[in-house]
Amino acid sequence: MRIKHTNTGFTLFELLVVFVILALILTIVPPFLPNVIASSQTKTATRELASNLKKTRSLAISRQHETTLSLNIENKTFTVDEKEKTLTIPESSSLSIITARSEQLSEKEGRIRFFPDGSSTGGQIKLAFEKKEYLIDVNWLTGKIKILPKT
Repeated sequence: MRIKHTNTGFTLFELLVVFVILALILTIVPPFLPNVIASSQTKTATRELASNLKKTRSLAISRQHETTLSLNIENKTFTVDEKEKTLTIPESSSLSIITARSEQLSEKEGRIRFFPDGSSTGGQIKLAFEKKEYLIDVNWLTGKIKILPKT
């Protein structure tokens, strides 16, 4: 009875080819990473802000009491229910708010107010990094919050 030996493995040449390909990828990809990370941070901050707007609306409805989300553009912070949070967005990104005149606290600070019936003063918050823009729209009549990509 004879036992067959099968060689399973890689040749030295195959391993070298794989290492060369990996080296090429590692030299090409890193210059693009900062923009990808910054764009991702902007998108994450947009979702966080939209989530907190929804939380603010829910608090207004459940407590039957007016509730606001205040946004400070200069410091890149927002306040919900007296808790201040910082948005993690790149320095080169921009942040702006359009809200009712009565809710515009200063040139750099505004708020969106939600009422017990779920409606709001309405407004829009825009976060942008390079050519990618995200718009959070708050409907004044229904208080519904939507993220609208503005590519």
